[in-house]
Amino acid sequence: MKKLLGGARRRAALVGGAVVVLVAAGAGTWATDTWPFDGKDSYCWGAWKEDSGPGFLSREALDEDNASRTSKETAPTPRRQRGRCTVSLHSERFSSDGDKVVEKTEVTVDYGPAPESAARRMEWIGGYLGDRAMPLPDSLPGVSDGRSGLLVLPKGCDTHDGRPTAVTLDSTAESVYSDSTMPGDAGLGGSPSVARLLVAVANHAMEKAGCAPDQPLEVDSPVLTLPESRETFFTRACRIRGLELGEEAEDLAYQVGPVTRDLQSCSVRQVRGDGRYFDALMVAEPRLSALFDGATGSKAPARGWRGTGVFADTYKVVRADCAGRPFTVLMLAPSLHETRPYFAAFANAVARRVGCAPVAPVAPGGSDR
Repeated sequence: MKKLLGGARRRAALVGGAVVVLVAAGAGTWATDTWPFDGKDSYCWGAWKEDSGPGFLSREALDEDNASRTSKETAPTPRRQRGRCTVSLHSERFSSDGDKVVEKTEVTVDYGPAPESAARRMEWIGGYLGDRAMPLPDSLPGVSDGRSGLLVLPKGCDTHDGRPTAVTLDSTAESVYSDSTMPGDAGLGGSPSVARLLVAVANHAMEKAGCAPDQPLEVDSPVLTLPESRETFFTRACRIRGLELGEEAEDLAYQVGPVTRDLQSCSVRQVRGDGRYFDALMVAEPRLSALFDGATGSKAPARGWRGTGVFADTYKVVRADCAGRPFTVLMLAPSLHETRPYFAAFANAVARRVGCAPVAPVAPGGSDR
């Protein structure tokens, strides 16, 4: 009889322990807005949930034959301030001609500091802040172009050497046919959706890294839209005096990006192949400006220039004071195509617009070359 009672007590204890484990698991998943019994998956450290809005997370994305959605995650920690999350979609179908078509989508989030090398950092900054990228709303220090985005995190997440930490989001989508590959839409839902995706994953990543602020980041306001469409018939790029490209413009197109006190960009591309001609960028928002810290040199880049800067083979960058705020101008890919002082023209035009003294030599053909 004692043996039977002892066995009953042990079984009761096991059942009670299982209940405690389930309750604890439930409490933990509620904290990340997921629940183990709703049948929905979560991704990127619990930041994104299946059927939460964007197409790439929807159940409809798995309606194709042999469709699957997988993810790989490496979370940041207080000791390892880097993390990566990738959500991949893969499906197969047959065209009307009976050819097999493979659909591939990949959305990748990276958490980590700005690149240490100055050249790599300039390319990294221009890749996210230039071209069609527009500022995030609600004073968030970041940008999105609907296909990718960047958000600089609060100072408490900076590295020991002072480099800011950021969350970046990139996406690719393609349809692979037997004889060709066509780009597609990754299903992010546009810039407003990318802004929400960035903020959600940033909040979760900062918790993992141990540098989350007291109040989580939020995005509530609409995202700004591009001020104008891509222009293919022109002589003066981005309507900036001094960016007259002459006959060269016949094979080029320009895109006006944001035109605000914190950010302005002008990108010029080859019409065929979308190759870069040059990207010009002005950054004055404090946390975005911090991305340039330590990479603009300690002296003027050339005679007549104000502030400090570097003229390298693949980029030109100058930082100067503008009414007590850092004012940084960057041009990528200047050496291959710049036969005129485009960088000086852009720098002074933007400085004049925001009410600052000229940054470059005012005389035509000055020391910008």
